[in-house]
Amino acid sequence: RAILAGSVAVRLEELIREICDEREWMLSPVSKRPTPHALEHLMTELQRRDLAADSPSTGLAPAQPSVQSQHYASAASTANTRRAYRADWADFTAWCVEAGHDALPATPITVADYLADRAVGTQDRPPLAVATLGRRMVAIARAHQLAGLPSPVDAWVRTVLKGIRRQRRVTQRRVAPVVVAVLRQTVAALPDSLQGLRDRAILLLGFAAALRRSELVALDLEDIRFVPQGLVLTLRQSKTDQVGEGLLKGVPLGSSAATCPVRAVQAWLKAAGLSDGPLFCPIDRHGNLRPKPLNGSDIAVIIKRSVAAAGFDPDQYSGHSLRAGLATAAAGAGAPSYQIRRQTGHKSDRMLEIYIREGSLFRENVVGLVGL
Repeated sequence: RAILAGSVAVRLEELIREICDEREWMLSPVSKRPTPHALEHLMTELQRRDLAADSPSTGLAPAQPSVQSQHYASAASTANTRRAYRADWADFTAWCVEAGHDALPATPITVADYLADRAVGTQDRPPLAVATLGRRMVAIARAHQLAGLPSPVDAWVRTVLKGIRRQRRVTQRRVAPVVVAVLRQTVAALPDSLQGLRDRAILLLGFAAALRRSELVALDLEDIRFVPQGLVLTLRQSKTDQVGEGLLKGVPLGSSAATCPVRAVQAWLKAAGLSDGPLFCPIDRHGNLRPKPLNGSDIAVIIKRSVAAAGFDPDQYSGHSLRAGLATAAAGAGAPSYQIRRQTGHKSDRMLEIYIREGSLFRENVVGLVGL
């Protein structure tokens, strides 16, 4: 009520009581207030009712949002993000019920205590990773924003999370990059079967275009165009292009036929006989194509299986290894950061720093100048 004024605040309280009277299950039998588990339902009901009738200048959402506006609102974030936030919010509200705190609105102390509790864990529940705690904090702030409430995430909450991170001193696990030497050995070990041709095209194209696994599986045949210089990819949506403005990436012809990503894609398309639909499809155990796209986890499996066949430890690699491999190899070859960013799509040098540092460990190293 503190953020509203006059008759609007009074009307808001009346509506909350009205909704809770209609749905007795929403009330706590002890406090007679809405339970945290009912808050999401309560917010939905409030959005459907006219809170702005008494004051058109309040800036509250329309009582009856159109189907179109609801569709676009749901498209503001990815399905995976929404799913993660829902799980985060459910965990926070459950904790608030056990601890006797209000989840909405929550106080900064409540949020900080929640993060501290989840950072410690119990015998039945392992402690959460720092990255997960950070996402929980964002989800809580987001829930308050959607409810029209000020975020409880303040300097104190961020200080607590910083202390958790500092006390643990955990170095973020980074997968090994598939650098050029590893890539050459890996594609050389692949068979010339239909699956081998597909996997070779995935590895070489994913490396050369610095693609995320989600970008690889989202490619359709209409998204690729062969030109005399090589291949042009159209990425219709990516992690750094959530609104789908589109991004073009060029993949030049390779100097060696064995590791040329353009020739690898052409060989795959010829063998598979594809004319439309997804660029990369699943293949069943009988060697038959299934007319649907791969999923992101399939890319990780293909990478791990392929590097293992070449004699490398598959536990060191993941779906991110191809993208990391190009960035690391390009930095080691002395490519300026702006050229690397042009291919990887990174927005700033700060995001590239780890790859540049690892790729340049021995290039122009001062130890080599002292005569050891």
